[in-house]
Amino acid sequence: MVESFDIVKQPEDVPFYAGLLLTSYSFCQAIPSMYWGALSDRIGRRPVLLIGLAGDLATFVLFGLSKSYTWAIVTRSLNGVFASNSAVVKSVVAEIADDTNRPRMMALLPLMWNVGVVAGAAVGGLLADPANQYPSIFGRFEILHTFPYLLPCLAGSVTTAIGLVTGLLKLQETLVIEPATFIPEAQEDGTATESTPLVAQRNAEQPKRPSFLSLMTPTRKLVLGTNVLLWLVISMEHNLYSMFAATPSSSGGLGFSPRNIGASLAFTSIAVLILQLKGYQAINAKFGTLKCCQIGLQIMTPVFFAIPFLSLLSSHIEHAYGGVTLSSLPAPENWLSFAALEYCALWLLLLVFLLTRTVGDALSGTSLNLLVANIAPSATTLGVFNGVQQLCTTFMRIIGPVLSGTLWGWSIKHSLVYPFNSHLAWVVCGLVTATAWRLSLKLPDSVNIYLPGQNQRNRR
Repeated sequence: MVESFDIVKQPEDVPFYAGLLLTSYSFCQAIPSMYWGALSDRIGRRPVLLIGLAGDLATFVLFGLSKSYTWAIVTRSLNGVFASNSAVVKSVVAEIADDTNRPRMMALLPLMWNVGVVAGAAVGGLLADPANQYPSIFGRFEILHTFPYLLPCLAGSVTTAIGLVTGLLKLQETLVIEPATFIPEAQEDGTATESTPLVAQRNAEQPKRPSFLSLMTPTRKLVLGTNVLLWLVISMEHNLYSMFAATPSSSGGLGFSPRNIGASLAFTSIAVLILQLKGYQAINAKFGTLKCCQIGLQIMTPVFFAIPFLSLLSSHIEHAYGGVTLSSLPAPENWLSFAALEYCALWLLLLVFLLTRTVGDALSGTSLNLLVANIAPSATTLGVFNGVQQLCTTFMRIIGPVLSGTLWGWSIKHSLVYPFNSHLAWVVCGLVTATAWRLSLKLPDSVNIYLPGQNQRNRR
C-alpha cells in the first residue's frame, strides 16, 4: 500500500514510511485509552463500546479510500483513537464474570485477539488489490482499480458492523452506578423555615470522584509497574526471536529459513491455544492469580539467558552438515548418526525454550489482566485502571520492537565480549523479566481479591 503513494521515491524508503504508519496507529491507540476508561466509569460501558465500534467502522472504510500518504496517516490515526477503547472490554468481562469463571474468561481475551490478528492478516493479504489479483472476478469494478485496498477494509468493516449491530440489540450495561443522594432544603440545624416547601425539593449530590493519582497506593503502583515491565519484555522478545532465528549463525543467530521460523512459531501458537482454552483456569484455581504471575515471570527469566547459546550448536551444524533446514534432516537410515542427534538436540532445546517462554507469557500476562481488575477500588474506577494498563501496554508495544531491534543490530555489528555480543538483547530481556518478578514478590496476597465485586456485595 505504501509503495503506491507518491511519497515513496525508492524501494528503500518503504520500511520507514510503513513503520511510521503503523506507529501512528499505535500511538493514537495509546493516548486516549485512559480517557475512554474514565468515560466508561461515568456514562457506562455500553455507550463507550458502541461509540468505539461506530468510529472504527467509519475510519476503517476511510482508510481503504486512501490515495495519499497524508490521508492514510490521518485515517489510520483516527482508527487508533476509536480502537483504544478496547480496554473497556476487560471491564465488561470482569463485571459479568464471578470468582469461579473470571480467570477463564480473562484467558480467552488474548486468545480472541490473536485469532483476530491472524485471520485479519490472512484476509487482508487475500483481498488486497483484488482487481489485479483476481481480474476475472473483480477486474470489471472500476472502484477497485482506483482504491486497490478498499475491499479488505470493507471486509473488516463488515465484521465491525456485525459487532455494532449485536451490541445495539443485545449488549446490556454491566456497570452498576450508585444512585445519587438527595438533601432537602433547610436551615443548617435542620429546622424548617417559611421558604421550606411542604414537599422537600431534593438536590442531587454526587460524591466527588477521587483523582487517579490519589488512588495510586504502593500496591497498585507495583501491579502497574510489573505490567509495564512484562509487556516491554513480551514486545521485545517477540520481535527479537524472528531476527535471531533469521540471522546467520556466524553472526550469532540460528540461520533458519522462513519455513523453519514459521514451523517454530506454529508450535508455540498451538501451545498457547491449548493453555488459554484448557490450562490457565486449572492452574489459577490451584495456585491463585498472584502466584501464577510470579511463576510465569520466574520460568521465563532463565530462558532468555539460555536461548542465544543455541547459536553455537546451529553454527556447528551449519559448518559440519551444511545448514539447519527441515528439508536437510538426515535420511531415516541415518537417524542414529551424530548429525541426526545434533539436529534433534537443536530443535528439542529450541522448542522447550519456546514452550517455556510461551507458557510464561500466557501465565503472567493473563494474571496481570486479572490483578489490574482486582486492584480497582470500585466498579466506578475499574475502567480507568484498565485504561491505564492499556496505555502502558500500547506504549511498550511501540518501544519494545525498537529497543530489541536496536540492541540486536548494534550487538551483531560490533561483536564484543559477553554479554555485549549477540547475547545482549536477550540478556536485557532476562534482566527486565527478573526485575518484574522481584516486583511481583512484593505484592500482598490481598491482590487476589476482586475489590469491585467485594464493594458490590457490600452494598447489597
